[in-house]
Amino acid sequence: MNRGAFSLIELMIVVMIMGVVYTLSINGLQRSSSGAANVTLSNLKEYMRSLEYKKSVKILCLDECKRCDILVDGAKHESMENFLDKSVKTYRYDFLQGVHEVAYEPFFNKDDKEEKVCFSYTIDKNWVGEQVLVEYKNRVYDFSPFFAPTSSYASMQDAINAKEKLIQEVQK
Repeated sequence: MNRGAFSLIELMIVVMIMGVVYTLSINGLQRSSSGAANVTLSNLKEYMRSLEYKKSVKILCLDECKRCDILVDGAKHESMENFLDKSVKTYRYDFLQGVHEVAYEPFFNKDDKEEKVCFSYTIDKNWVGEQVLVEYKNRVYDFSPFFAPTSSYASMQDAINAKEKLIQEVQK
């Protein structure tokens, strides 16, 4: 019996292991390449927090929101086409002053050309995101809670009522 050769069973086991590793790696690559494919405003915050970053993660939508870029520590991570449209509006809520629309600072691209920011949302290294309400397609999304999922409301008034109820509960 020559021990320098492999038996048929040993070769079959090696081929099966290689097949399993190949299948797992292809499935992993497909999942990672389509990571942003299922992102909505309802799960945007959770998606952004799932990315690895040291300083911040940001979504930046320019001009008419046809394309949004996910920036991880300032570098472009990926782009999302048709995630939003120009009808999106972002607001801040203040207990004393009410709701007021966010005015974004201009963005200057690499050619130093000014572009209008349609939508932007940032989460810092401590997982703290901007305290905003986002109105889009007859829904209002509350990005205010730090560690809770994004809440969704049928109207801006419903969102305001929920915030005022929370403030009253805290004041008790």
